[in-house]
Amino acid sequence: MSIKIYPLQFEPILKDRIWGGEKLQTVLNKPITSKITGESWELSTVEGDVSVVANGELKGKSLTELINESPNEILGTKVYERFGNQFPLLFKYLDAREDLSIQVHPNDKLAKERHNSFGKTEMWYVMQADQDARIIVGFKEDSSKEEYLENLNNKSLVSILDDVKAKAGDVFFLETGTVHAIGAGLVVAEIQQTSDITYRLYDFDRVDAQGNKRELHVDLALDAINYNKVDTHKKYEKEINQSNVIVDCPYFTTNFVPLDGKIEGSKNGETFTVYMCIEGSFELRYGNVTYQYKKGDTVLIPADIRSYVLEGSASILEVYIS
Repeated sequence: MSIKIYPLQFEPILKDRIWGGEKLQTVLNKPITSKITGESWELSTVEGDVSVVANGELKGKSLTELINESPNEILGTKVYERFGNQFPLLFKYLDAREDLSIQVHPNDKLAKERHNSFGKTEMWYVMQADQDARIIVGFKEDSSKEEYLENLNNKSLVSILDDVKAKAGDVFFLETGTVHAIGAGLVVAEIQQTSDITYRLYDFDRVDAQGNKRELHVDLALDAINYNKVDTHKKYEKEINQSNVIVDCPYFTTNFVPLDGKIEGSKNGETFTVYMCIEGSFELRYGNVTYQYKKGDTVLIPADIRSYVLEGSASILEVYIS
């Protein structure tokens, strides 16, 4: 092993968005510098947006560098065997002051053919929701390309899409092809495949500060959309001091961990683990060192860390690859 392994935090990569606001600072304590910060990328190897270590003796090194130097130790033997030197997931927090565009993501096959990229299966955990906040997920009833295009052209697309009220603690799992939009008034933790491929279908005719509309990708989206009604809302258990499965898919497993006291973590070296602290605070003890985490923090536990202790009072998302 060529580098010292320990729990890693990374500098947030902050993104201004036309629909962003200030809650990433007020709710999650991120160091935003604008009134339209929409996203904090917590863990990323997307080209041009690679995460940089914020703590310890590896501070200043990029996640890509660490993986290239010690792939099995960081990623895990099973993950490295499957993905090579690629970090296969992207972790974000989002603040939607306004509705996001209605959009869709391509599957692995289309994304590989068109963009040499992974597809974008993703999930949202709602951290905070204003009253009457909602999301758009899929069609109200099974639809078709023809019905979709007719409503898109008539600016009535929203009328055939499923509009769901969202509250804190709700989880939505979006397989590729699901038409969707995060609605105004939501702060969301997002876990997804490493991909920045989005096809924008409709943007409510908004313009930016220069008076320009954002680009739409209507033609590209036609073959990417699943026109059938889908069930995206995930129900899950909340047993204290246990890893309660929320999503278990080929791309990632996400558990809900309501921590109240102490849990001993035990790993086998096959996969990294990521913890997103979505409420409260906790500490992680590894070796003789104690690391402190609070709401809005994200920590990467390299695969070579086999045993550690979590202690505190917190709600945590635990993510790994099965």
